[in-house]
Amino acid sequence: MNRKTLTPILLFGVVAGMVGLSFAAVPIYRVFCQVTGYGGTPGVAAAAPGHTEEARKMTIRFDANTADKLAWQFKPVTPEMQVTVGDSSLAFYEATNRSDQDTWGTATFNVTPLEAGSYFVKTDCFCFESQKLAAGENVDMPVAFYIDPELEDDPYLKDVSTITLSYTFYPIPKEDWPEESL
Repeated sequence: MNRKTLTPILLFGVVAGMVGLSFAAVPIYRVFCQVTGYGGTPGVAAAAPGHTEEARKMTIRFDANTADKLAWQFKPVTPEMQVTVGDSSLAFYEATNRSDQDTWGTATFNVTPLEAGSYFVKTDCFCFESQKLAAGENVDMPVAFYIDPELEDDPYLKDVSTITLSYTFYPIPKEDWPEESL
């Protein structure tokens, strides 16, 4: 191959690689945040460890948002609850499809203060999978979680008594719906 044909091939390869990486960036970043707790992303676990006698109580606040293009009403059933560090807790959000069509949504989430993200551990959550709501359907969406007792040893969180769990639902375009729903 001569230089005149090699250069366009290399440039095309670089551009194709950059486009591929731009599409892979969101899932890679999500996995990175889930593993490290970066950006207030909660951890995921199978079960809560339980609490010690000196475990503190914390207030957990629940926040719900919906992207403008998704015709859902989405809100926490209970805006806040008291939990004991280390104990398993269960909260519910409520979603209603206000449109006359079936729609799919996916939830992103974070925890504030951001430093508490790695200690907020979900054992089950509606946010682990995309959600389908039929036209006019109303559903309760559970999230099971606990606050990791290691939070007690974090000097940056010793004065924190309130953690906020926030979700935002975004629409999934019809061309990206799971095949079984089409």
